[in-house]
Amino acid sequence: MIIAPLRGQPTPSLLARVAAGQIGGVLLLGNEWTSAQTTAAAVARLQAVACRRGSPLLVGVDQEGGSVRRLPWAAPTLAAASMGTATEAHAQAAAAAPALRQARVGIDFAPVADTISTPRSFLGTRSFGSDPSLVADLASAFVTGLQSGGVAATAKHFPGLGSAVASTDDRAVTISRSAAFLTARLAPFKAAIAAGVKLVMVSNASYPALDPSGAQAVFSHAIVTGLLRDTLGFKGVVVTDALDAGAVAHVPDAPARALAAGVDLMLYSETAASETGYASLVHDAAVSATVRAELAAAVQQVNALKAWLAAHGGATCS
Repeated sequence: MIIAPLRGQPTPSLLARVAAGQIGGVLLLGNEWTSAQTTAAAVARLQAVACRRGSPLLVGVDQEGGSVRRLPWAAPTLAAASMGTATEAHAQAAAAAPALRQARVGIDFAPVADTISTPRSFLGTRSFGSDPSLVADLASAFVTGLQSGGVAATAKHFPGLGSAVASTDDRAVTISRSAAFLTARLAPFKAAIAAGVKLVMVSNASYPALDPSGAQAVFSHAIVTGLLRDTLGFKGVVVTDALDAGAVAHVPDAPARALAAGVDLMLYSETAASETGYASLVHDAAVSATVRAELAAAVQQVNALKAWLAAHGGATCS
């Protein structure tokens, strides 16, 4: 359930964690990914160890285009705001898929499905725009372009960060918009789900109009299970935004709380935090039958994603 960061060739300690079954995947970060060959070699070393346990790792990257592009040699070349049309969004994503596949990457943590709702938005050009209908068209086209090439897409950051003026990576963020306002901007997520998006990333912000408890979306059963799963009908994998981000890093038992909300994968951007998250989840599972049942349900979701990736030319342990 744990996605750990990978910033270069895997270290002995990371390989040992893979061998021990302590991580379920990696997120490519940093500036070391200078070619498809370099990236594929690092992933191959990890997968060889993972496959001794019988199941490949999930390998993901933030490859949105524009300023958020961990693989500088791969598409998308354009930022979301510059794509303009569904045809262009589809083409950019379709060009990214074979490049990611060549690097042995199966998941793109894109597209941003947030609708810009303030000129002060921290998202800038990462969003397709300020019109929910346009964002819906382009986000679904991006999803289709990626997934037709065998790379799983991720609609983020549910239920929307378009009103945020600060990043949840840095500090706590509360979206103080009405339920009607927020619901109107779910259109891109609905379109992505209709297009078959394999993952949805949940925001680390809180949305009092959708969950009066004030819990961040990633820990909110009302938002993850009630809204995303039950109301919108999403059946795929729910992944956290970084659980070591400033908005949520202080929350105790964060992985178990996310699981209880309906999340399947826990994403970390720092190695030490991913180790702490794993230890926390092991402890909570040992003392709680509820956590163990939630883990079993999440494993089914993750295995279904791995099966889809394998069927589309992704990693296998045959």
